Amino acid sequence: MGPTVDEFLKDCEKSGDAAYGALRSVLERLEDPTTRVEARIFLSELQKRFSHDSASADHCFHTYHFRIDDIFLDQYQGYQGRKKLTTMVIPSIFVPEDWSFTFYEGLNRHQDSIFKDRTVSELGCGNGWISIAIAEKWMPSKVYGLDINPRAVKVSWINLYLNALDEKGQPIYDEEKKTLLDRVEFHESDLLSYCREHGIQLERIVGCIPQILNPNPDAMSKMITENASEEFLHSLSNYCALQGFVEDQFGLGLIARAVEEGISVIKPMGIMIFNMGGRPGQAVCKRLFERRGFHVNKIWQTKVLQAADTDISALVEIEKNSPHRFEFFMGLSGDQPICARTAWAYGKAGGRISHALSVYSCQLRQPNQVKTIFEFLKNGYHEISSSLDLSFEDDSVADEKIPILAYLASVLKESSFFPYEPPAGNKRFRNLIAGFMKTYHHIPLNADNVVVFPSRAVAIENALRLFSPRLAIVDEHLTRHLPRQWLTSLVIESTGSDKPSEDILTVIEAPRQSDLMIELIKKLKPQVVVTGMAHFEAVTSAAFEHLLGVTREIGSRLFLDISDHFELSSLPGSSGVLKYLARTQLPSHAAIICGLVKNQVYSDMEVAFIISEEEAIFKALSKTVEVLQGITAPMSQYYYGCLFHELLAFQLADRRPRAERESQKDNSVEMIGFASSAISVLNNSELSINEEENTSLIHMDVDQSFLPVPSSVKAAIFEGFARQNLAESEIDVTSSIKHFIKSNYGFPTDRSTEFIYADSSLALFNKVVLCCIQEGGTLCFPVGSNGTYISAAKFLKANILNIPTKSEEGFKLTEKILSEVLEPVNKPWVYISGPTINPTGLLYSNKEIENILSTCAKFGARVVIDTSFSGLEFDSNSWGGWDLEGSLSKLSYSGNPSFGVSLLGGLSLKMLSGAPKFGFLVLNQSHLVDAFYSFPGLCKPHITAKYAIKKLLGLREQKSGNLVDAVAEQIKNLRCRSKRLKETLEKCGWDVLESCAGVSLVAKPSAYLNKTVKLKHSPEDDATHEVKLDDINIREAILKATGLCINSSSWTGIPGYCRFAFALEESEFERALDCIVKFKDIIST
Repeated sequence: MGPTVDEFLKDCEKSGDAAYGALRSVLERLEDPTTRVEARIFLSELQKRFSHDSASADHCFHTYHFRIDDIFLDQYQGYQGRKKLTTMVIPSIFVPEDWSFTFYEGLNRHQDSIFKDRTVSELGCGNGWISIAIAEKWMPSKVYGLDINPRAVKVSWINLYLNALDEKGQPIYDEEKKTLLDRVEFHESDLLSYCREHGIQLERIVGCIPQILNPNPDAMSKMITENASEEFLHSLSNYCALQGFVEDQFGLGLIARAVEEGISVIKPMGIMIFNMGGRPGQAVCKRLFERRGFHVNKIWQTKVLQAADTDISALVEIEKNSPHRFEFFMGLSGDQPICARTAWAYGKAGGRISHALSVYSCQLRQPNQVKTIFEFLKNGYHEISSSLDLSFEDDSVADEKIPILAYLASVLKESSFFPYEPPAGNKRFRNLIAGFMKTYHHIPLNADNVVVFPSRAVAIENALRLFSPRLAIVDEHLTRHLPRQWLTSLVIESTGSDKPSEDILTVIEAPRQSDLMIELIKKLKPQVVVTGMAHFEAVTSAAFEHLLGVTREIGSRLFLDISDHFELSSLPGSSGVLKYLARTQLPSHAAIICGLVKNQVYSDMEVAFIISEEEAIFKALSKTVEVLQGITAPMSQYYYGCLFHELLAFQLADRRPRAERESQKDNSVEMIGFASSAISVLNNSELSINEEENTSLIHMDVDQSFLPVPSSVKAAIFEGFARQNLAESEIDVTSSIKHFIKSNYGFPTDRSTEFIYADSSLALFNKVVLCCIQEGGTLCFPVGSNGTYISAAKFLKANILNIPTKSEEGFKLTEKILSEVLEPVNKPWVYISGPTINPTGLLYSNKEIENILSTCAKFGARVVIDTSFSGLEFDSNSWGGWDLEGSLSKLSYSGNPSFGVSLLGGLSLKMLSGAPKFGFLVLNQSHLVDAFYSFPGLCKPHITAKYAIKKLLGLREQKSGNLVDAVAEQIKNLRCRSKRLKETLEKCGWDVLESCAGVSLVAKPSAYLNKTVKLKHSPEDDATHEVKLDDINIREAILKATGLCINSSSWTGIPGYCRFAFALEESEFERALDCIVKFKDIIST
């Protein structure tokens, strides 16, 4: 038996806490089915005591610390539901007022189906009346009323029983035979934490939560418990704390957090409805939602008086420290806005101030993708949220940008490192290109018909260098980025001199119109033709077929550019070339070039591809791009891959029958083959090994990092793509690079210094090689240099001289040997890898590099110092670093005037980034700058990469933080790996040169030389053949026996020594060690 009404009131009269304790006892009786009826009847009797008028309710509130009121819902004619709700409030929770009434009116403006059979959550439910009203009017499947105030939750449950049971304690059933108890629950929850922790997916989220910062920030740091003071618990309804969002500056941080939490639990077609005070201004309120990917609809707006007990001094303080002005009004009738300071003063003087109050209905425009983005951001990338902007005036831009951000978020979230990328291009990307051609243009291509390049200009130049024709005719629209001397040479016939004619490449510019182009081809008989198609000729295949016929007859290679007619669209325009390819196989002498630049979001992000159905051409182009460019920036491939994927994702696989195509009869005259320098490099150089399907090779043979990517690097990459309208100062990397080379190498710069950037340091190196060739110089490589760089120089037909090095010197360059070599050399160019030497992993000390530079100055050598593999020194303190400025200052007056030092570098290894490819070249000689720019066609880093690099360089300058700690940790890890690899190799019979920096070391297979091993011809073939091992074929032997890829002495240039790169993913490194042991066991048996 419970207390009587009088006994209950006597307890309540003592204090607010006592009243709450008494109400908790009533709730316990309501929750117990055996006492529920009695407890509900008790509440009916209690209400009757104070239901006469508002004065008696006020008396109850001030005397007994609670009140029971009716809220009337029958505000329009024809309303069939319950006329009123009965609700209780206590001093420690928010009393229903204009805010919540306006909010309910906004909810009423939706169609009746808005909540029907839906799962709904109300944030900041207070005494629960709106949750109960939603359940009563719209019959949702479930409403979760959530509040951080534990007392509010208890009172909400009491109110639920008050309205779910009649005055006699009997259930009130709706037309579906359910009560409010079936439809509503209340839970203590910091915003949506209850739903997130219990895996509840919502279809509707509604909220009416505080939007003013507490003028006393310390008050918000108290623990929220039932026993907290009434004043503190009530303040939770009026104020919010700083949430770490950019919207905090407007008092909207709590709503911003609610919206982002809502994104994670709302179903794809779900709707969020929020009550927004108009104090920050309508544009600010609306942008809060739009920049997070929502379509926003303002469904109701009115004015309400500012609550007299709410202190707006925090808004005054914000105005004091920022240019923003809040919007208040003088009374309800005022129509001219006043700022917070004026409103504060007016209120202090006794005036009543008001502000706009709006109800916003919001729906995600691309829900699954936006969810993916925020799922990524909440895993340690919250700081990026402030720069995220998913608001777009043009829907087509949103349709392109949001999917790429979602794809990038998923890649960065799921991958701890960036995987190995084959030189021909990312396999997924090439499959998507082939899939698009197959699906939309009915051309049955596969990934092995597609080679990816950084840009169209690079693709054209690389193709011309591969064939190195005496004469090429190139469409005048495609010559802008070709080397200047190709366009000015007049050598169009063999000169008959001793100099091979293939060393002179002449390009004749031609008009695009096919009849004029064909006339030139017939007259000049070029070996290579590169052209596009005029728009009026591109619709049909006639002009293309004519070009194919003419070039075949005279023996010309044809590269046809379709960039202007290729559309990334679900309804691509007609193209005569693609129609032709749908019915006829591409002849062996022809290839298709396509540059992708026409996108909505990143207008300067480019990637290109060449299509060839000739296997030999595909392989040669793949190796050419590896030698001359490295790999195409993965981010560009990800971006365009995402666009292709969006166009293919909704299509049914293999719905159309495979196209039957005619084979083109090849009755042509003999075609020009690959250049002799290209053939030599492609056949004899150790380039990357192409993986067969369903194989998993371990790559210790490539200059790529597979180390874990630090979170700060991932954040910078994502932010570069997410930001809109980047300022020039945010992407101008020159000042950062200048500081970087000064602090790391002491390299001097002045106003005349030229900074040049590219996707890779290899591409920049190759332009330097061309400058050397143009000057008639000799490129001098120390024995033990990067094999890929030497292959590139050979491919470009540079005059190369190897400088001997000695094992007792660690295969380092010394001034004594350098003097002997440079003495007879005319116009020497000396390449130095340092401070870290690739591939040995040894270091040049400051004294050693000073002596080397002194010798180079004596002979007037141009020096290229390649720092691309530096920055990961295992013990930087004992090494001591470089001071190039000090070294060079001693040589400024004594050296030969042609002497100069250029600095080449890359940041991918040093930043452990893997993906943002960024190389730099610093030139201090003006004539060298002029020579360099005569070779255009360089693929520059995209603004997203420049933004990321600038941000990361800024983080490194801070000398502390996630990036610096991550690099230090990885250096420690690399040192440990180097030691473990050395121990494993030595146990297995290798002589190891111990490394002290970088990501590779060299070792001599002493125990294996002249041993015989049986190898399979292929994985599928059981037949074997015997091989007598040496320091070159051991590479193939290890590969076939274990799947481990290394570089032999052919690549290192050091007789007997192979290269092992160990910047692998952790499990791959362990597998690599196992392979080394396995190979030893194979040889032993």
